[in-house]
Amino acid sequence: MSILLEFAMFPTDKGESVSEYVSRVIKLIDNSGNNYQLTPMGTIVETETMREALDLVEQCYEVLAEDCNRIYSSLKFDIRNSEPGRLQKKVKSIEDKIGKVCK
Repeated sequence: MSILLEFAMFPTDKGESVSEYVSRVIKLIDNSGNNYQLTPMGTIVETETMREALDLVEQCYEVLAEDCNRIYSSLKFDIRNSEPGRLQKKVKSIEDKIGKVCK
């Protein structure tokens, strides 16, 4: 199974710039061993099970909850009964049709 999770998570009580806090979340994702892609508006992570995806979201919340009183998060899932590797395959499918898309 392949679970693509696109999500954003950040505190709303820490001022205008929250990169210090988002960096904690990204470090946790990086250390998780899951394939991921950071974007300016969120992060896309691929896991093999829904439980892994949800556990990762909970761990990200916990790393912020240590010193943040209010945390915003949005999540989107693309769940497919297929082999892992869709994070790259979906982009490659488009690039095969129209050429490189990320410049």
